[in-house]
Amino acid sequence: MEIRIPEVGESVIEALIAKWHKKDGERVTKDDPICEIETDKITMELNAEVNGILKVEVPEGTTVRIGTVIGVINEQTEKDTPAPSASLAAPGAASHISPTARKTAREKQVKEKVRVEEKIEEKQETLFPQGVRSEEAEVYQTSSVAPRGAEDERITRQAMTPIRRRIAERLLAARQQTAMLTTFNEVEMSRVLALREKHGEDFLARHGVKLGFMPFFVRACIEALEEFPAVNARIDGNDIVYQHFYDIGIAVSGAKGLVVPVLKNADRLHFAEIEKGIENFVELIRSNRLAISDLEGGTFTITNGGVFGSLLSTPILNPPQSGVLGMHAVQERPVARNGKVVIRPMMYLALSYDHRLIDGREAVQFLKKVKEYIEEPEEMLLES
Repeated sequence: MEIRIPEVGESVIEALIAKWHKKDGERVTKDDPICEIETDKITMELNAEVNGILKVEVPEGTTVRIGTVIGVINEQTEKDTPAPSASLAAPGAASHISPTARKTAREKQVKEKVRVEEKIEEKQETLFPQGVRSEEAEVYQTSSVAPRGAEDERITRQAMTPIRRRIAERLLAARQQTAMLTTFNEVEMSRVLALREKHGEDFLARHGVKLGFMPFFVRACIEALEEFPAVNARIDGNDIVYQHFYDIGIAVSGAKGLVVPVLKNADRLHFAEIEKGIENFVELIRSNRLAISDLEGGTFTITNGGVFGSLLSTPILNPPQSGVLGMHAVQERPVARNGKVVIRPMMYLALSYDHRLIDGREAVQFLKKVKEYIEEPEEMLLES
């Protein structure tokens, strides 16, 4: 059975063979994870579809086209496995293989090795036609390139993975193709923290997930998006496309980079469903089972740098979306309340927006509305 790079999305044309979980010549069982591949959008595992012996055709670190055969499983059942002969099983038994047979076996191994190398060269030629310099082909290997001098012993050069290349492209495009501005505010988290303290244990017992900050901010953003529809819109050519649905992207940090899975129809989700949806995304990313469909769409994005300790940052737009909200760490700070200085748990908020579509007044009012809902979450809960 051939192992091919599967189609995972219309725009995905190639994949990196990130890791072979099984070695060449190793026995595999149906459903065993055998290989990890990485595209410019997701990392996923390929599982064995039959029992047999694995033959690796393309090594780790190689980028190949979708549909490429990267290995073969020679189907084999338990009864197909030859039992060891008595002469081989007996300790100290003499070998009865003739010199001619040994020579034939060696020649077969050499021919097999040449055949594999030729196949790899053919696949490389498909990606890098004649005339392309070999150094450019080598950049598709994840291993370090050969040293170019004594100075290079102090550095390590490594090719970008497809996901990292895609992240770089999108971040650069966001800077070059949008008129991005950021406005800031701060929000007092006292009431949200009080609600979590009061209902946290009951919420966990009833729903099996902890009550975090994100459901409050998802709901607050949806309420604000309904009042300021331009923030939920996008530009398409010379048109403004107003989207009357709320698919909220949640930025999640994975081992190989940031991905933004999308909570579809988030306006219809209760707090527990939001938490479960995010928890499910984290598990899918951890186990390399996130699908392209989980990343598609999205009308607005929320990112929480506070989980890493960030106090303030400028989030970058996720085109074609026109707005992204940045949450940050909660920090007790002195603030003025009714003419007195008091200590309150505060969080800085940042809204980056496309100024081509959203005026500064709208952006400021949108962020202020989010602040109001977070500082008085009971009103938001009653409305939802």
